[in-house]
Amino acid sequence: MDVSGVLEAHKQKFKSVSVEGKVIPVEYDLGLLAAYDQNPVDEAELKQNKDEYLQSLSRDNAQLLFNEIFQLQTISGDSGVMAMLPIPTTQLPREKPLPKPKPETRWEKFAKAKGIVKRKKERMVFDEASGDYKPRWGYKGINDDGTKDWIIEVPTGSNPMEDQYELRRDAKKERVEKNEKRRQRNMEEAAVASKMDQKAIKRGDRPNMDNARAMKRKELENQILISKTATASAGKFDAALEGDLKPRGIKRQFAPTIGDVSREKAGNMSILDRVVGKNGEDLVNVRKAIRATKRQ
Repeated sequence: MDVSGVLEAHKQKFKSVSVEGKVIPVEYDLGLLAAYDQNPVDEAELKQNKDEYLQSLSRDNAQLLFNEIFQLQTISGDSGVMAMLPIPTTQLPREKPLPKPKPETRWEKFAKAKGIVKRKKERMVFDEASGDYKPRWGYKGINDDGTKDWIIEVPTGSNPMEDQYELRRDAKKERVEKNEKRRQRNMEEAAVASKMDQKAIKRGDRPNMDNARAMKRKELENQILISKTATASAGKFDAALEGDLKPRGIKRQFAPTIGDVSREKAGNMSILDRVVGKNGEDLVNVRKAIRATKRQ
């Protein structure tokens, strides 16, 4: 049975993979799977058959892009045959702005001035007392500061009736609280420094802690005012507390429905003057508007 005619008819339904007629060569960025066609558009064909012309042009450019992809090096995997795309050459803009540099802490500035380089320490260290490796910090670590010693010698001049274990625990608790205060202070300074001029930060100017405390107080006041409106009545029918904060700002004032007619007329005329202009004068600078239109 001769099926060559059927195959030839089926082949005629598809276009050839070779595309001709490009005067300007198409540029490719295979790393982004993009093709840039700079050839001029046939305006007569575009006006006559717009949809067919655009579909044909898109099909030809897509075929050229696929031809370039099939010439790349391929690898085989569980998902099938895949092409090794090169590094993109087109520089795309960032989606978000560059992050602002974080202000340096006191220790970072001190280490930079003294030339101290941070070195990564190993997590596990050898404990000579137990003869085993233990974590440097945390659970079952060696940084217990002697609180796990089974016997403690009473220092000279100390009260022999004092609990040395409790003294060590209190001393460790004080150090932890001191470090927490320093961390909080660094966070407040960083919050103020983020709003300072970058030139002042590079000069080494220290943030004003009064501003940090004022910012913190204002933030807490705003959070308290927001929490007051988190009720079913938005805080309208809540009982007032002694020393409670009141929202600051311009409150809406309502004029009485019955009052002086001349005063009401003057208010309406002032609104009208702001909308259409006083004494018929133009509120728009015509010359400036014309210049802006020409620039566009």
